[in-house]
Amino acid sequence: MKQIFTLTTVLLFSMCTQLAAQKTETQIGLVTDRPDATESPTVVPKGSLQVETGAYTTTFEENNIEERVWGYNTTLLRYGILDNLELRVGWAYQEVETNINDQEISSLNGMSPLLFGAKVAIAKEDGWKPEIGLIGHLFLPFTASTDFKPEFTSADFRFAFNHTLGERSGIAYNIGGQYGGDSPELAYVYTFAYGYAITDKLGAYAEVYGDLPEDNRANHFWDAGLTYAIAPLVQLDATIGKSITDGQDLLISAGVSFRIDKK
Repeated sequence: MKQIFTLTTVLLFSMCTQLAAQKTETQIGLVTDRPDATESPTVVPKGSLQVETGAYTTTFEENNIEERVWGYNTTLLRYGILDNLELRVGWAYQEVETNINDQEISSLNGMSPLLFGAKVAIAKEDGWKPEIGLIGHLFLPFTASTDFKPEFTSADFRFAFNHTLGERSGIAYNIGGQYGGDSPELAYVYTFAYGYAITDKLGAYAEVYGDLPEDNRANHFWDAGLTYAIAPLVQLDATIGKSITDGQDLLISAGVSFRIDKK
């Protein structure tokens, strides 16, 4: 699988290099939903296809038991149907390794449930009023490998908000909920991110996010990262983070996003 991931990375880099070489004249910049957990309220332009893909790893160790998760080809496809509506399809290939005292005791791998959803642009930013969008997803378990097939079909929704603070900074936040997976209970989700444009191409962000299940302990996380535009419609990203509560000792991710506009 790691050979497949390497080949996929090479192909994507080649495609991005070709896109970077093109002279793209567009008035709409690239706005992505990665690498942070905060989703943007902005939809992709009508007739455009946006690809956001990457890889990540997380680790958590407790009582000499370590769990390491690798996510390959964590891809989200976004297509503009209307001026205020996009369709979204996503998937990922995962490997989960469990070790006790550095000895592997189990290994799971396979496809995660298919994500299918939509984003609707509700309002544009106007003074103190934020840009607002609504996002909803279904996670379809019949596409998942046996190791990752959840007991319940899951869904999530969230309202996404964005405020411009200045020429180079802004904040974005999400409020919503998720249901299903391995538990039928509802969990409330939140995110809050601050972004700053260091240069016209290089950006940085810091974020806190989490979920609050109705019957279980809340989970809170933080992350921070960088984005770099190698072309107007091609962006690289890198992220590092961990949990504030128990559950994640380290998160590392990297990826690339690009958009193909309708000619």
